[in-house]
Amino acid sequence: MNTALREAMAAAQLTDTDVAAHLGVDPKTVRRWISGQRPYPRHRWAVVDLLGVAEADLWPDEEPSPTPPVSPHAQRVYPHRWEVPREVWRDLFSDAEEEIGILVYSGLFLADDAGMLKVLAERAQHGTSIRILLGDPDSPHVKRRGDDEGIGDALASRARNALFLFRPLSDLEGVKIRLHSTVLYSSLFLTEKRILANQHLPGLPAAKSPVVVIDRAASPDMADTYVRSFELVWNEAKPARH
Repeated sequence: MNTALREAMAAAQLTDTDVAAHLGVDPKTVRRWISGQRPYPRHRWAVVDLLGVAEADLWPDEEPSPTPPVSPHAQRVYPHRWEVPREVWRDLFSDAEEEIGILVYSGLFLADDAGMLKVLAERAQHGTSIRILLGDPDSPHVKRRGDDEGIGDALASRARNALFLFRPLSDLEGVKIRLHSTVLYSSLFLTEKRILANQHLPGLPAAKSPVVVIDRAASPDMADTYVRSFELVWNEAKPARH
């Protein structure tokens, strides 16, 4: 039990529902923090700003494990995205407890997979925050990328189809979908545990480009670089209209 967090919330006269509303997470997530689960860094920073207390008072530094846990798929590179086994994608999302982030132009390979959509829906129902960033089909950067890949307007059509397929998830609490108009150098698929970064190379579709798997416990600095990039795009994106 995180007694310090519970007492700080009481002093601020805020309930778990109040904190969840301020941070854009599910109240069940806040209750897990009160029960002792350590939040993801961006959530810790938001909580201390909200409550006006020091982070160290709520989450004292813990002694690092001599051998941080590393997933079976950590720190490897796949020459092409199509070579990434489906179970790697499934494990990435199904293992998430706090957050899932997806940054793509279309991500149709996920959106068109009923089993993967089910995994995302189940995580949302368990309180995992899910943020999906899709390319704005009307963005000039989506058109340019389509031209680079030699598929022209097909990429914009794929982005529209992906939005249509992902959209039912937005009816679930904790799921948000936004459209971006950013030049992507990598598609990102992240959780609080791992990141899959699909590089974008001129003249090649993402499916034929390399994917780097990053374990966040083993390589925090490298992971934070990608997380900051995701947050930048998220903050500049616009909500997808229903």
